[in-house]
Amino acid sequence: MTTDVRPAAAPTTPAAHPRRWAALGVLVIAVLLLAIDGTVLYLAVPALTRDLAPSATQVLWIGDVYSLALAGLLVTMGTLADRIGRKRLLLTGAAGFGLASVLAAYAPDAETLIAARLLLGVAGATLMPSTLSIIRTLFTDARERTRAIAVWAAAFGGGAALGPLVGGALLEHFWWGSVFLINVPVMLALLVLGAVLLPESKDPAPGPFDLPSAVLSLAAVAALVHAVKHLAAAGPDAVTLLSATVAVTAGVLFVRRQRRLEAPLLDLALFRRPAFAGAVLANFVSIFALTGLLFFFSQYLQLARGFGPLQAGLAELPATLASIGAVVLVGWSLTRLGRGRAVGAALALTAVGLALVAVAEGSEQYAWLALALVPVGLGVGIAGTLTADAVVSSVEPRRAGAASAISETAYELGVVLGIAVLGSLMTVLYRAGLDLPSTLDAADRSAAEDSLAAALGVLEPGSELAHQAQESFVSAMQVTSLVAAVITLAAAAVAWRVIPSTRD
Repeated sequence: MTTDVRPAAAPTTPAAHPRRWAALGVLVIAVLLLAIDGTVLYLAVPALTRDLAPSATQVLWIGDVYSLALAGLLVTMGTLADRIGRKRLLLTGAAGFGLASVLAAYAPDAETLIAARLLLGVAGATLMPSTLSIIRTLFTDARERTRAIAVWAAAFGGGAALGPLVGGALLEHFWWGSVFLINVPVMLALLVLGAVLLPESKDPAPGPFDLPSAVLSLAAVAALVHAVKHLAAAGPDAVTLLSATVAVTAGVLFVRRQRRLEAPLLDLALFRRPAFAGAVLANFVSIFALTGLLFFFSQYLQLARGFGPLQAGLAELPATLASIGAVVLVGWSLTRLGRGRAVGAALALTAVGLALVAVAEGSEQYAWLALALVPVGLGVGIAGTLTADAVVSSVEPRRAGAASAISETAYELGVVLGIAVLGSLMTVLYRAGLDLPSTLDAADRSAAEDSLAAALGVLEPGSELAHQAQESFVSAMQVTSLVAAVITLAAAAVAWRVIPSTRD
């Protein structure tokens, strides 16, 4: 009798989706619109203020409630996508985003607009982690997935830069609601194309959804975001202390609960993986530095250099185009250096660019500033792609939604903290550089010390005092740029040492 001995079958990689690149186009639509929507509102605030007459507090909530809901719900929505299906949640969120956009566009009062912005934040939280986790399941080949995430990252960065340009173009011809109404046809296209092209995927054994964990997650992140924003706007008062206390308490309770649950909302064991933890930390620190600087960059272009809004938007394009061009260099840097060293090198390049920006901001020639923006955009484009790829590649496909949500939450927190911390530094440095005469009216002095925009509103145009305020602002920007460069260099060191330098 003979025994038929056959070699064990080698593990097979799941077959790639036949329409994966077309499906990626659908996901890019969602990301592009979300990125544009994150920056398009700021230009519309003066117009909607004239129409709706909101109070100063309501104006803050119109801007803040979106980011509070978005940041607070990302982890919950990411794990929910793993449970009910990423395509289902993405399309549901797209429909909700479209409806909330209509409500915002035709809001008759400030209260309705705040409610609509809240709904936009909730819907946005369903879209971001779903797009990245679907890419994780669509592209089974590591190299293809890296290229796909590079396209995703370019769309996100490009959309954020296009926001002011789109907003400026719309507001020149239409009313303020047009910046919201433009979302509707895009979301309709997303619903139709997504239903046809996107595959469904989810965790086959997710365990029960823990509602208390979701509530604690929302409370911790939203309260932290609110505390930081309020601290930057009003200083350390009772509201800041209360929000910070809620954030810390909810965060501690959330972590303790996750450690006890068999099926946690957030698997803390993910942070024991160097590729995952290093990528999240590097992404957070780099976004913290970059956003904190660029938030004031358009103000610098308009108030210190005298550019118009559209001209300022075009002046920022070198960074945007460089970040999009990074798509072609991602594969090369990954092959030559490995993932960790490639991320570290890209962030170091960004730090060099930020230092060059600090020098160029004092130059009268815009060309030097344009050249300095190129390494910033290139470095951020490469690093953003590889950190996002490291996050989703370090976990199995069934947990891609949760991993993507953690990455997006780190991004949102980096944005908020960067604006608050580096923004506060900017303000302190600006005020320190002012030398206002004692004869200046008290109200005018207060306005001049508040911001450069307020200063130019009360000081005589072209006067020595107005020129001094502009110089103080430029000097503050230069120092802040150098601080941002140092922080980004620290992120580069973290990435180089912590993220494994695999070459897949």
